[in-house]
Amino acid sequence: MTKKNDTDRYVQPRPGGGWEVVKERHERASAVTPTKREAVDRARQIVDNLGGGEVRIKNLDNKFHDSDTQGRRNESSARDRR
Repeated sequence: MTKKNDTDRYVQPRPGGGWEVVKERHERASAVTPTKREAVDRARQIVDNLGGGEVRIKNLDNKFHDSDTQGRRNESSARDRR
């Protein structure tokens, strides 16, 4: 079993509509918003408050399309290459 990272958050569409911010192997959402933009902003706040981590963002088809490192002071200033 892999060790989960409690500071990473995922932004994903909710089955009933809207967007949610969740952590890995979640039982409930950390936040629920009507728009994707609000969910991404809230996820960034949560990760920053936890000292840094990744915000991973999904599209409507539940496939990852972006990832953003938040709050880590030792990250390289070079642009991410995917």
